[in-house]
Amino acid sequence: MTKNMTHGLDHSIFPLVPLKEIQESGPNVLMSGDGLNVTDHRGNTLLDMMSITTRSGSLGYGNKEVAQAMYDQALSMPYSGAGKNYNQAAIDLADKLAEITPGTLNKVAFTSGGSEATETAIKLAKHYQVQSGKKPAAYKVISRWSAYHGASLGALSCTDWLSVRDDPAVRVPGHSFVANPMCYRNPYDLDEKTYTEICIKHLERQILLEDPQLIAAFIGEPFQQANGVQIPMPHYWKEVRKLCDKYGIVLIIDEVITGFGRTGTWFATEQLGIQPDILNMAKSMSGGYAPIGAVITTDEIANNIDHFRHVHTYSGHAVCCAAALKVIEIKKREGLVERSAALGEEWQADMKTQLLDLPGVGDIRGRGFWQAIDFTSDKATHAKPDLQMVVDIERHCRELGVIVGPIGTAIELAPGLIATAEQLQQCTSALAQAISEVAPRYSLN
Repeated sequence: MTKNMTHGLDHSIFPLVPLKEIQESGPNVLMSGDGLNVTDHRGNTLLDMMSITTRSGSLGYGNKEVAQAMYDQALSMPYSGAGKNYNQAAIDLADKLAEITPGTLNKVAFTSGGSEATETAIKLAKHYQVQSGKKPAAYKVISRWSAYHGASLGALSCTDWLSVRDDPAVRVPGHSFVANPMCYRNPYDLDEKTYTEICIKHLERQILLEDPQLIAAFIGEPFQQANGVQIPMPHYWKEVRKLCDKYGIVLIIDEVITGFGRTGTWFATEQLGIQPDILNMAKSMSGGYAPIGAVITTDEIANNIDHFRHVHTYSGHAVCCAAALKVIEIKKREGLVERSAALGEEWQADMKTQLLDLPGVGDIRGRGFWQAIDFTSDKATHAKPDLQMVVDIERHCRELGVIVGPIGTAIELAPGLIATAEQLQQCTSALAQAISEVAPRYSLN
């Protein structure tokens, strides 16, 4: 590590990473990137299969078209303020989002990222319930076990993911959690269908317990990220939609991770067979080139809010909007969303062929370019593995030149939508070698 990098550690806080780990091994400083390849400060060239760690880099590194669009916008009108002041790039992007999102979603509020998008969505839901007169006292929000919706206070209050969950006392009042659908294992060791029915019944029971007149919204990820891409049974979200309609609850779908082609459609909601009332987005929205997020809702909700008392300084920042517009243009022009669906299906089938019989591998699942390999210590009972095994597999993959993401009991894969078949195979081969060499060190059945 260079002198400047060492000096920089004295003035940096590293999110999600224990201080001891940073002190012992330092950060991974990424110096340059091209396509899906990135070079770190040690001179290693790595294949990035996590889209810049946060699943944001959907077009990879070094896209000149996006950079040029940002440069041109910065010269003409970089920032127009907030509130009544607006800019043409934001207007054009709002139009484009209304075009590509599903159903009757039509009105857009911009943010600087995913956590802000969650905050905005929750406030929209509460403002709507109160200002429309439908539920004058509504303030409660229901989310799900193991949910992740952001790290700011309101977003964190509907988050149950242990890696970011703070002291429960530091939360906005009125937030509660219900059971989440799980693909491979669940807390009660039930078959998936039976457990899904319990999840649906738990939601209605919680609604009645909290008092429907006090509940403003229900929020959920279409496919939950906890322990790797949890895809619910097809009827789950339809039943959730029915319950929200029955009790007058605003349904917020959080597509911060899944939006903009990650799962093989522009938005994963298209695969659920439902219409959300509010949809959050961020991450792949700008391909990781600029910090931007948004919330899109229906005319019914937007037109019943006389005064939305909410603002973020950089919401609708013109340079960020220009980046997002160019990213959408490129994905449309090159058919990257459809390509994600087709290649993702082939990739998953190939991984199942090469990896499922390896020690410790329990399940392989996902949609498009968002896949997960779930591990187990017992293939018969689906028992949880030693989580250190998952971390060790991730580290060995990095030693083999491939960046993957450990998330609980699973390894997560979220490459840029420009990934080639050869790069997907390189990733699968690295995983096969890492699993074969690491898993036998642990107690497995």
